[in-house]
Amino acid sequence: MRIHMFSWLSFMPFCLILLSFDQDVVSGQCLTDQQSWLLQLKNNLKFKANMSTKLVTWSQNSDCRAWKGVTFDGEGRVTGLSLSNEWISDGIHNSSLFSLQHLKSLDLSFNNFNSTIPDEIGNLSTLSYLNLSNAGFVGQIPITISHLTNLVNLDISTLSFLSVSSLKLENPDLGMLVQNLSNIEELYLDGVNISAPGSEWCKALSSSVPKLRVLSLTNCYLSGPLDEFGKLHSLSVIRLGNNNLSSMVPASFANFSNLTSLDLTSSGLYGNFPKEIFQVPTLQSIDVSYNPLLHGSLPEFHQNNSLQRLVLSSSNFSGVLPSSIGHLWNLSRLDFSNCNFSGALPNSMGKLSQLVYLDLSFNKFTGQIPSFNMAKNLTQINLSHNMVTGKIPSNHWEGLLKLVNVDLSHNALGGTIPVALFAAPSVQKIQLSFNNFTGQVPEFPTPNLSILDTLDLSSNNLVGPLPKSIFELRKLKILSLAFNKFSGTMQFDAIQRLRNLTSLDLSYNNLLVNASSRISAFPSFPQVSTVKLASCRLTTFPDLKNQSKLLHLDLSDNKLPGEIPDWIWTLGNGNLLHLNLSHNQLTSLKEPYAPSTSLSILDLHFNQLRGKIPRLPPASTYVDFSSNNFTSSIPTQIGKDLKVTIFFSVSKNKLTGTMPESICNATYLQVLDLSYNNLDREIPECLFKSQTLGVLNIRGNNFRGSIPKAFPVDCALETLDLNGNSIEGEIPSSLSYCTRLEVLDLGNNYISGDFPCMLKHISTLRVLVLRSNRFKGRIGCHDTSGNWTNLQIVDLAHNNFSGDLSRHCLKRWKGMLVDDAMLKHLQFEFLEFSSSRYYQDAVTVTFKGLELKLQKILTVFTSIDLSCNHLVGSIPVEIGELQALYVLNLSSNAFTGEIPSSIGNLNQLESLDLSSNNLNGSIPSTLANLNFLSFLNLSYNGLTGPIPSGTQIQTFSPECFAGNKALCGPPLIHVCKSHNAEDTVLSGVPRTELEWQSIYTGIGFGVGGGAIFVLLMLWNEGKTWLEDSVDKILLVILPMIGYTYKPRHEWDDEDEEDTEYWGSDSAEDSEDYEMELNEPQGPYCVFCSKLDISRKKVMHDPSCTCHSPSNSSSSSNSSSSSSGFT
Repeated sequence: MRIHMFSWLSFMPFCLILLSFDQDVVSGQCLTDQQSWLLQLKNNLKFKANMSTKLVTWSQNSDCRAWKGVTFDGEGRVTGLSLSNEWISDGIHNSSLFSLQHLKSLDLSFNNFNSTIPDEIGNLSTLSYLNLSNAGFVGQIPITISHLTNLVNLDISTLSFLSVSSLKLENPDLGMLVQNLSNIEELYLDGVNISAPGSEWCKALSSSVPKLRVLSLTNCYLSGPLDEFGKLHSLSVIRLGNNNLSSMVPASFANFSNLTSLDLTSSGLYGNFPKEIFQVPTLQSIDVSYNPLLHGSLPEFHQNNSLQRLVLSSSNFSGVLPSSIGHLWNLSRLDFSNCNFSGALPNSMGKLSQLVYLDLSFNKFTGQIPSFNMAKNLTQINLSHNMVTGKIPSNHWEGLLKLVNVDLSHNALGGTIPVALFAAPSVQKIQLSFNNFTGQVPEFPTPNLSILDTLDLSSNNLVGPLPKSIFELRKLKILSLAFNKFSGTMQFDAIQRLRNLTSLDLSYNNLLVNASSRISAFPSFPQVSTVKLASCRLTTFPDLKNQSKLLHLDLSDNKLPGEIPDWIWTLGNGNLLHLNLSHNQLTSLKEPYAPSTSLSILDLHFNQLRGKIPRLPPASTYVDFSSNNFTSSIPTQIGKDLKVTIFFSVSKNKLTGTMPESICNATYLQVLDLSYNNLDREIPECLFKSQTLGVLNIRGNNFRGSIPKAFPVDCALETLDLNGNSIEGEIPSSLSYCTRLEVLDLGNNYISGDFPCMLKHISTLRVLVLRSNRFKGRIGCHDTSGNWTNLQIVDLAHNNFSGDLSRHCLKRWKGMLVDDAMLKHLQFEFLEFSSSRYYQDAVTVTFKGLELKLQKILTVFTSIDLSCNHLVGSIPVEIGELQALYVLNLSSNAFTGEIPSSIGNLNQLESLDLSSNNLNGSIPSTLANLNFLSFLNLSYNGLTGPIPSGTQIQTFSPECFAGNKALCGPPLIHVCKSHNAEDTVLSGVPRTELEWQSIYTGIGFGVGGGAIFVLLMLWNEGKTWLEDSVDKILLVILPMIGYTYKPRHEWDDEDEEDTEYWGSDSAEDSEDYEMELNEPQGPYCVFCSKLDISRKKVMHDPSCTCHSPSNSSSSSNSSSSSSGFT
């Protein structure tokens, strides 16, 4: 039967309706067996029902279509199952889950199964997506996963901070796992312990997963080298961070044309980073941070780049930023912190309009800061610890409505602080410390609306009163204005308006803080954790009785008198950690004295405290009671209170008695300073056995006995100062175990023996002082092995050393051969986490004829003092090689021969004393080249001939050349004979002609001189005119060569002026050296001063600049031997 085409066409819509209806029925149902397996799965799993959002919806009585986390196909079969974040803890093994044979997607991530991955996972052969990340699985990853040949996405990663458990790939290894997964495109195995070399895991991936697009293997214990990635042409994401690859970055990475993200952070990379990688046009993110051995520089950036994230922090990238960096239009995050970049910041950076995060801190950038006001989404800008200069104009900060953090600290920025920076509505942190900002701080436009929580303007040159609006910043938590020049009076109770304040630092300004009000009466006063009011001219303790959260209190360098109040020990509810009351006028501690059990740092030095030494806090790590008037003995059981103490000083008191042996129980002690007291008897032997003690200073006491032979093999001593006691015996050979020793001062004792050759292998030794003892024998060692490469101060004066001075010995002192360009002090850092915790070494040297105490030993200061011994022979020529030498004293010996002309090579020499020897011959003319020489003593030798003329040598007094009968010429009154000077010049003139010329010259001078003399005797006006003319000439000439001269009309006042000079405090001490003189001879700048011709007054070279201390040292409160702390 024929059916017409029209009939079929009319029947088709009806068929379509039926088919459509049938499909809806099927798709709205899940097959019975599928529903049964899902319910069985739920019943077997252990999970927190109150935290579940998916499993709790599975119910026999509900429609399976409403079950969350389940996906069905058109036939009612389960094809997708997502149970992430369901708080499942058990029940996955032998589960009905593996009966769901049509599963294509399975997500069990972010649970806590705390079991191995079931082997049955391999039965789900249709899976294309498997996510087991952070699910708490542990142990070996099963080989059955390799049976899932349809897998496209595999994620078994683990975040270490979310789980202490770990997965591993040992057997099977990575190669066996992926050998059948040829369809895999995304592979995430982060946190899995693979522990394989690059030759294995790179090859396995390259040969088995050719379609791989995303490779994420961070923190997998992988090693390098990185190679054989060439076959993975589809790679777009490479994440290999937090491994120990120890490899160079392959240049072939630049060949991945689809590469969008490269993460190699903290992977032990080294070598040069290929510039070509930066220029991959598809690349959006590069992170190679925390690879300190990875070098590189930036290329010229093309305009067709896609970079959004560029992170090179904590690597060794260097060079300048190219101006083409402005082509990175899409860049949102730029982090070059802690690298070695230098040069000016290009203005083109202002074109980075998409920038959100900018960190260029800890580099060497210079120049001015470009404007970033086009980056409207900028939230953070950190340019701290660079060398940028100039001002920061107000228009640079306008329009940055989303700016949150601004850190420009530790630079050289100047000018005034722009008010626009304070007006940014979202700003929370402003850090401008350690710059050169001047002027007054502007008022905040709308302080009541500000959300600022941190304001740090410390260490600048800001002046004027504190802005009143600062105390209206209701959200402010941290306020630091220390080390400026703020002036005026501040009422301490103004702080009560800053109700969220936790840290306050107003130290070292010109402020007068009035703390007389009782703030404990104000319930609204903030509970602060840190209060620093050092050098605020306080005359009374601030009322902090109710501060239950206070942990850090610094009231040092004020005028606090009388007693230390007893309530101070209860601050912070007894949890006070840091208390500094040094440099005040405190005399006693009010009873009851009950230091907090948590008090770690207690500094009471430089007060007037008297009586017994206070009981130490049981948890103290730093205790400084130095420079007081304590008169007791050291408590016998003090060792019990020093169990965790690192620094302990009671120097410059009036302590008596012995040093108790219990002090050896201080097993963590690194610095012990008992100097300048009246302690006696023997030093406990156990003290020298310490393996932690870095500084032992007991100088200026009455200790006797010998140095124990007890130094351990792992001796940690860096400073050993026993000067000024009554110690005898010899230096023990075990001292050679102290291989970190930098300062050894045994001067002014009764120690005997030979030159300490056993110490020659201590290459760190910088200061060796053995003066005023009973040492004997030759200076130097016969064995040529070992040397003191860093030795800079050698003082062997006043001993019985004999023999000649070995030239080989001098050549080993390499620290004096080359001038150290780094200007720093010798110091011992005893708390590594804080740069302000250090012990400052000191030493006494003979300098410019005087004994001077150098409170701060600069590494550039070098000195040799071998005076008052029995040395013989000639002075070695090799001494001229010590070109960094500042002081040389060989006086009072028996040296013979001529003065080596090589001494003229000592360009830095300031003090030279060769007096009281048996030197002969002429003074080398090369000494006239010593432009810095400000003290010279060549007296009492057998020197002959004329004194060389020069810019310096003839400015010294005649006493410097006394006792050399055959010396002549200025400044001596003995005029050199004419034939000595003229025979050479006139050697070509015939003898007869020379004699007649002398006769005519003599007659002419005689007649002329006589006529002038008679005329001046009779003509008073002429005599006055001549004297005035001579005065004018001498006033011009003598200052040019270093002399001072007064006209005749001032001679009568000279004695009166000298009296006034000695009665006044003529100048401040040099900042680099605090010099203690035996008598008031005037101040010295070590590098720029000398005595005048009378050796009574100090003269300064106006063209010379004295060294200035660094910021860090100037900001510390130092005592005579140890620094303060902040």
